[in-house]
Amino acid sequence: MGWLFIVMAGIFEVGGIISLKLTEGFTKLKPTILLIMCMGLSFFFLSLSLKEIPISIGYGLWTGIGAAGSVLLGMLIFNEPKSIKKLMLVGGIIISIVGLKLVS
Repeated sequence: MGWLFIVMAGIFEVGGIISLKLTEGFTKLKPTILLIMCMGLSFFFLSLSLKEIPISIGYGLWTGIGAAGSVLLGMLIFNEPKSIKKLMLVGGIIISIVGLKLVS
């Protein structure tokens, strides 16, 4: 279950980051509430995952999922600049996440 919890934590982390962008400096109430909910759930699932997964692996996976997801959704939702280099670097993060899973 630890691996399922870490994936869920990462997904909620991405949701929190997207919500943070939508708050427009905490001037919008609904995205602010969504941010608090997503980040709370992200930390909750991260804490559950760390019961089974070493912190060195769990934290790396959590931040990697958050970083890769945020970059990809930023390009898709907010029309942030896209480039082959950026996609290759995100690919490196994803390869690293898979590598951490394989070595644990």
